[in-house]
Amino acid sequence: MYSHGIIYQGNKSRSHGEYKLRLSLGRRVSYHFLRTFGAGLIAFAITGIVFSFWPIIKSEFLYRFGTKNQIQIDKFATINGRSQATELGLDPYFSIYIPKINAKAKVIPNVDAGNPTDYLKALTQGVAHAKGTYFPGQGKTIFLFSHSTDSPINIARYNAVFYLLRKLTPGDTIIIYFLGQEHDYVVTDKFVTAANDTSWLQDNGQGERLILQTCDPPGTSWNRLLVVAKPV
Repeated sequence: MYSHGIIYQGNKSRSHGEYKLRLSLGRRVSYHFLRTFGAGLIAFAITGIVFSFWPIIKSEFLYRFGTKNQIQIDKFATINGRSQATELGLDPYFSIYIPKINAKAKVIPNVDAGNPTDYLKALTQGVAHAKGTYFPGQGKTIFLFSHSTDSPINIARYNAVFYLLRKLTPGDTIIIYFLGQEHDYVVTDKFVTAANDTSWLQDNGQGERLILQTCDPPGTSWNRLLVVAKPV
């Protein structure tokens, strides 16, 4: 707060030794303006942080305290893949559902993983299927990836779908809907690899496998987290 009030000079009478401390009107207006402006900037920054990280906060909260989704799968046990995908709000043409972390997204096929213009556009719509890899039922490697971002604000735009991928462990279920059919996979491995490791895009000649990729740690582009699954 700016200085104001009354002081008194020693050895003088109260009326003659009196000094009034008070800023001019212009300085008081400037002070209040800067104070309000500063508070507004702080509020704006807090709002921006909450907005950027809300998908992460929401995902963590639902994972820890939300209802588990295995019951939801069971109730669709006698329904075909197209109907089940529709019930889940997914595209039966190509989409992914991971019950344990409640991750659901449309899959954009044949996205060039080496072309930022191509994959950034695709990742605003869902998860990307790497061009040159295969599709469910073809008996070879299927590679799906989400955005690896080094900007926190992009987490809300690109990375939330696979944010909880690190929670998966061997034995967890991954469901892919492709051309109206359901394809079930079970997680076998999970590990971290270098950001420039592209070897996993190649088929290993050992049958069908599903590979999911996202960034690690979340919100950075330092490494890649890979989850490998085999058909049930």
